[in-house]
Amino acid sequence: MPTVLIVDDTLFMRVKVGNMFKEWGFEVVGEAANGKEAVELFKQYQPDLVMMDVTMPIKSGLDAVKEILPQYPNANIIMLSALDQQKIIVEAIEAGAKDFIIKPFEQNQLKMIVANIFDTYDL
Repeated sequence: MPTVLIVDDTLFMRVKVGNMFKEWGFEVVGEAANGKEAVELFKQYQPDLVMMDVTMPIKSGLDAVKEILPQYPNANIIMLSALDQQKIIVEAIEAGAKDFIIKPFEQNQLKMIVANIFDTYDL
């Protein structure tokens, strides 16, 4: 069973995204409300996938990506972004994030991105 870490400063988004992944057969190994927690949980669980919000308190998603990827270059990170954060998304992709999705999004949009990362159509 593939594992996922959900990182967003809003509980609603963590629950919503976590439920999607559970439906697709993933195990949610952790949830973080900021980038600092995300880095700690990533090191602890080394999940197969991370859903990372861009804008969070304490440490941004972009800063967390820049901290995780040099140590774990094979990490699969998908960034969650609001529409006005395109510049940050480009920076995250350049830092090594695999993809991004704009909030609000449809479940099928995220499912296609995840399926592409795992090179499967069986989600």
